[in-house]
Amino acid sequence: MNGETTRLRSSPNRQPTPPNGVHKPPPDSPNMIQKKFSSSTILAKNVRCHVGNAHFLKWTAADVCVTARNHPVPLAFAACVLFFMVVEYTLNMVPPTAPPFDLGFVATAALHRSLASKPDLNTLLAGLNTVFVGMQTAYIIGTFVIEGRPRATLSALFMFTCRGILGYVTQLPVPQEFLSSGADFPVGNVSFFLFYSGHVAASVIASLDMKRMQRWELAYTFDGLNVLQVIRLLTTRGHYTIDLAVGVGAGILFDSLAGKYEHKKKEDGVSCKETM
Repeated sequence: MNGETTRLRSSPNRQPTPPNGVHKPPPDSPNMIQKKFSSSTILAKNVRCHVGNAHFLKWTAADVCVTARNHPVPLAFAACVLFFMVVEYTLNMVPPTAPPFDLGFVATAALHRSLASKPDLNTLLAGLNTVFVGMQTAYIIGTFVIEGRPRATLSALFMFTCRGILGYVTQLPVPQEFLSSGADFPVGNVSFFLFYSGHVAASVIASLDMKRMQRWELAYTFDGLNVLQVIRLLTTRGHYTIDLAVGVGAGILFDSLAGKYEHKKKEDGVSCKETM
């Protein structure tokens, strides 16, 4: 002793006490190996169970025939997906220095050459197109101002706002063969967004509203004029085909969104007339 502090040497097999007082066995200990083995076994059993109960394993030849007979449209879409997967992996990309490839432009090449040689006819058709745009606008605004039904107007507001955003964030080049006219809409050859077509979308919105009101003759008239409008826009290269196709989808989409907006406001006890 002699006034000196005696230190007790710890046993060489003794584990240091962790800060939280809980001893964790080393990862290679028999207990940990057993736990890992058990977890892997459980996972493998779960995988085998799910695969064994997979829906496709219960299909029969009769099921395939019934599906083909009752659901031809989804099967056609599935075939299209496979087809375009092949096309996407085998098609050569358009070079950066070349103009975009547009199938609608190819289909209307003869009409384009004819219209390019007849500027007066181009101006006349442009003026008629502007009249049709005025008809769309008058009907859409009239449903709210005169009839007190705001859905078509809401659809147009949603649609043109989204068109402005998308048209600005990705500005497509004007087609090289564009046949302009001062009588076309926008009147005066002012700048305009290509993507997507507000002409087509507004016509679809008006037509859908007419069909809801069972104004069938007027709706079919608008649909026919819209088809002629699409052909003219392709012929004059005023829009790419993708602009027109998305314009149809945009008209349907924003009409649906406006309907959901109206329904939500009615559930909240607020009339759409009071919110606008």
